[in-house]
Amino acid sequence: MLQFLAPLVVLLNGLAAGVLLGTQLGGFPLLASLPADRYVHAHAFFAGRYDPWMPICLMGTLVGDIALAVAAAQSAAVLFTAGAVLAAAVSVISWTKNVPTNRWVRSLDPDNLPDDFDGLERREVWGMWNRRRAVMTIAALVVNCSALVVLL
Repeated sequence: MLQFLAPLVVLLNGLAAGVLLGTQLGGFPLLASLPADRYVHAHAFFAGRYDPWMPICLMGTLVGDIALAVAAAQSAAVLFTAGAVLAAAVSVISWTKNVPTNRWVRSLDPDNLPDDFDGLERREVWGMWNRRRAVMTIAALVVNCSALVVLL
């Protein structure tokens, strides 16, 4: 089981880390630079693009890390447990911070925004939480790769 599950967890974790890193390098800087109406349109486009694959990758990492933590020898189990904790933290941030903003932005009509809407504060907050998700997902990938090396 370990020979199959460990590489699968690293793959899923790597896909999630790659998406979040790509968002930090390209997606968010683009969104942060747009005027309000174009921001709403672009954010709504990006926000639904990664569903359902991003949640599948994150939950697969979390569940796989838990299974590996139970099945692996102690040195690798500690690392898989750390990976699970990081994946769980990313999931909590996603569902409590980023997803609500994504849903709210998708509910807006870019051609009929409130007069006082500029979206700058929400962009900054969304970006801050997204940055934290990216760092934690990359940290989980490093931990999971380390665990894989310990298994070898």
